[in-house]
Amino acid sequence: MEIPKNVQTVLETLESAGHEAWCVGGCVRDALLGRRPEDWDVTTSALPEETLARFHSQAEPTGQKHGTITVKTPEGPVEVTTYRVDGVYRDHRRPESVTFTRLVDEDLSRRDFTVNAMALNLRGELRDPFGGRADLGQRILRCVGDPDRRFQEDALRILRGMRFAAVLSLEEEGATGAAMDRNREFLRAIAPERVWTELVKLLVGGSAGGVLENHPEVVGVFWPEVLPMVGFDQRNVHHCHDVWRHSLAAMMAAPPVPVLRCAALLHDVGKPATFTLDGLGVGHFYGHAKKSCALADTMLRRLRSSNEFRERTVRLIAWHDRDIPRTDRGVRRALRALGEEDLRLLLALKRADNLAQAPAYRGRQAEIQKGEDILKRLLAEDACFSLKQLAVKGGDLLALGLSGPDVGKALEELLEKVVDGDLPNDRTALLDHLRRTGRTEKEERRT
Repeated sequence: MEIPKNVQTVLETLESAGHEAWCVGGCVRDALLGRRPEDWDVTTSALPEETLARFHSQAEPTGQKHGTITVKTPEGPVEVTTYRVDGVYRDHRRPESVTFTRLVDEDLSRRDFTVNAMALNLRGELRDPFGGRADLGQRILRCVGDPDRRFQEDALRILRGMRFAAVLSLEEEGATGAAMDRNREFLRAIAPERVWTELVKLLVGGSAGGVLENHPEVVGVFWPEVLPMVGFDQRNVHHCHDVWRHSLAAMMAAPPVPVLRCAALLHDVGKPATFTLDGLGVGHFYGHAKKSCALADTMLRRLRSSNEFRERTVRLIAWHDRDIPRTDRGVRRALRALGEEDLRLLLALKRADNLAQAPAYRGRQAEIQKGEDILKRLLAEDACFSLKQLAVKGGDLLALGLSGPDVGKALEELLEKVVDGDLPNDRTALLDHLRRTGRTEKEERRT
């Protein structure tokens, strides 16, 4: 494992002053897995004031109360934290106080999971008092010490553990997994933004489906809307899974794009509320897309996702069950409504949704591929589907004598005709059409 040069310099500076210093936590775990760590954190026997004194103007007391000093380097900041023992947790998130210690093992003992409780020094020595390396080799996620205590100290560790299991393909050790479920209610003390940050990372994990299938009750703490999906028999030959498992299968069949995975997870959340049985005992879900949109919007607002993320997710859900004709006109219309990026995501959602159905009904893949092929060709031909691409602009219409709202209306009318194939996207042809009609079709209808 090669420690970055700027981190090596921080370690060397601390050691040269007689202190211990180690890389610690996720960076060590990721390096052992052959992954590139996002951040390199350092833990040291040096007290915060000793770290500040050693690095002078390079150091900033970003969390001195808890022992954290940020050292600025040309390659980026490095967080340096004094060995510590946490005091009492009263809000299920952070300790009320910390006590500094000179023993690295005491610091490692307060950490969440064994795979995060390892330290590495400049000479390549691995400090691993809880067997994190062995657990990593066996792909096991295990709490350090008593899992109930770990999760009650900081309930966000429940979602962090689920995220690690999903992203790193780790299997929860029995007591750890059981404690996640048992302590799930403590998640109510966690800020929605923190829950969302962990959840959105979890969704793109390669094992996210299995993790969520194992812990629907945990998800139900902040998203109770998913609980009716669990075990809900669809009573329809098109489906071989209940609503929850179908949604998880669709999510895992989709590429690991956060907004797409979220849309796949929630695309059928409205099904239980719209379920009906016909006279033959066949289940139907009329209007489920609209209901799913309303629920998903509420759920994402509750966790305070960005407006853009929420709106895109809801838009994909709204369109997931709509038929897009596999024609130039049909695809151009979808492009106009959604734009290129979201149409690509929608086609991927449709593909994933179909792959999660009963094997005998997965034949829509060819039709979806046809739509993707048309999209690819239209984009290669620079097909017009937005006002930005239209061959005439507002100034052209002003020159013809149009003004005010009539300009925008006329541009929209022209775009609609181009998208539908009634007019070419040619400046002369579009202006000639306006001269011939003298006004927009909507104005003609009003008269």
